[in-house]
Amino acid sequence: MLPEVLAQLDPADGAVYVDGTFGGGGYSEAILEKADCRVVAIDRDPAAQARAKVLTQKYGKRLIFLRGCFGDVQALLQDAGIEKVDGFVLDLGVSSFQLDEAQRGFSFRHDAPLDMRMDTENGQSAADFVNSAGEAELADVIYNYGEERKSRRIAKKIVELRRQSPIETTGQLADIVRSCVPKSRDGIDPSTRTFQALRIAVNDELGELQRAMASCEHILRPGGRVVVVSFHSLEDRIVKNFFKERSGSMGGGSRYRPQIDEQAPAQFRLLTRKALTPSEQELSENSRSRSARLRAAQYLGQGA
Repeated sequence: MLPEVLAQLDPADGAVYVDGTFGGGGYSEAILEKADCRVVAIDRDPAAQARAKVLTQKYGKRLIFLRGCFGDVQALLQDAGIEKVDGFVLDLGVSSFQLDEAQRGFSFRHDAPLDMRMDTENGQSAADFVNSAGEAELADVIYNYGEERKSRRIAKKIVELRRQSPIETTGQLADIVRSCVPKSRDGIDPSTRTFQALRIAVNDELGELQRAMASCEHILRPGGRVVVVSFHSLEDRIVKNFFKERSGSMGGGSRYRPQIDEQAPAQFRLLTRKALTPSEQELSENSRSRSARLRAAQYLGQGA
């Protein structure tokens, strides 16, 4: 959804933008080409740093790469001596580079070490988690982060089989899940939801997103924009609710959420009333974009 992202971000000469999910550098390069601006690129993946060096040779000091998590964007910018920026873009989830490199362990399409870490140098791998978590914790993670209805059956099977030998590869895990979840009519692999859930848990993806959204009003100049592309309902819900709350668009009360008499001043203006979805052309060229949802808002500078 690069054209839609650029339209909502609206890069301008002399401005500074944060690409919080650098990945292969596609967004950063497009922003730098669109305007005579600067881009601060953030990524925790060590492999992304090498790709950033290639772009630095082309754009020089207009591109700054910061190794870290986008949830720590405020601290990363402060450490780099950058106080405020004019835009913040996030393209969530796993990158094509990570998916296509079998050894990273993100995909069930290749038999490889069960890793799934976006930062390969730190933290617990998916294999560590799968072989150490209790059955109830496994079931909760698979249900809550993968929205998988067969989560308890999968967790029980994992615990049963790991007693015989550790589950160390993506192929082993995929076979376990497939034995517990019937094939779907839409052709999506039965392992998809479980792999998503474990990846989210291992990388604390929802926590990262919540921290990043909370940082927006501290890093953006008045008039600055935040654009987020999400790929599943859990991410989209966090972004949608943040924008609604901060823009004063939550609506009236209900039996579960009482009406608030005095609403806080709006801090953001919605740029997208509804989530934007990929065009037919993009879907035909990139099937991975089928679940993408784009939301954007502009910071008004109230209450900062």
